[in-house]
Amino acid sequence: MTLAPAQLTDPVVRAFVTAVNAGDKGAALALLTPDTTMSDDGSDRDLRQWTDKEIFGSSGHMDVESESAGGHALVVNYSNSTWGAMRTAWRFVVTDDGRISRFETGQA
Repeated sequence: MTLAPAQLTDPVVRAFVTAVNAGDKGAALALLTPDTTMSDDGSDRDLRQWTDKEIFGSSGHMDVESESAGGHALVVNYSNSTWGAMRTAWRFVVTDDGRISRFETGQA
């Protein structure tokens, strides 16, 4: 069973998942602070390069399996045209003004 993006608890994470699934790079990046950092499988990555390659340049799509930590932690069946489908964990740090300052992803 998957959760529709509209069912996600945190509005910022909900908007991020919705933007990723729509392939809307502008909307997704607008949700990030100017200094957002991220990691993939425990290694920090260049945010712009990683999102271009792993999400927007390869038709990334997030099917959310579950959420926890007030909507800031997701288990996602993630797919893109480069790697196919994989079960991943995502954790988001959301600022008080409603933007993502860090996200971490990796194999679940």
